[in-house]
Amino acid sequence: MSPAEDVSPSEGLSHTNEDGESRMVDVGDKKISDRRAVAEGRILMNPSTLELISEGEVEKGDVLAVARIAAIQGAKETSRLIPMCHPLPLDHVEVEIENGVEGDRAWVMIRVQSRVQARTGGEMEAMVAVSAGLLTIYDMCKAVDRHMELDQIRLLEKSGGRSGHWTRAD
Repeated sequence: MSPAEDVSPSEGLSHTNEDGESRMVDVGDKKISDRRAVAEGRILMNPSTLELISEGEVEKGDVLAVARIAAIQGAKETSRLIPMCHPLPLDHVEVEIENGVEGDRAWVMIRVQSRVQARTGGEMEAMVAVSAGLLTIYDMCKAVDRHMELDQIRLLEKSGGRSGHWTRAD
């Protein structure tokens, strides 16, 4: 299924009313279900920057530890950052961090899994968590590497709710 086929045309956009105005979706009649979402993204950098991170020599502190905390905090604050998101009582946020070097570029990848029992959500919390973690790495390392760039922030998997289980095919 292509990205354009993810939502049927008959469903339309759920965050607009019949006049095309933005609105928060009413989820009050939906059943509470176990929901899980997994997202990931990475930040590209110079290999020397990754070396500083790995050796704990970044002036601002332990970059990966702070990025992990930022990711968890980002998940918890999603509804405050994304206007139409419902506040969710997250049950768990798991953060995995990997890194490597490919040619003349290094990378740090953050993968987040969110779990919640709710009427909606989970995927935005995972996506915001990844973004917050990556932006924290950028913030802590920008003094030594202004060429860093965020890359491939995306939802990998989502389960629960009416739409069931979805996994990225690529």
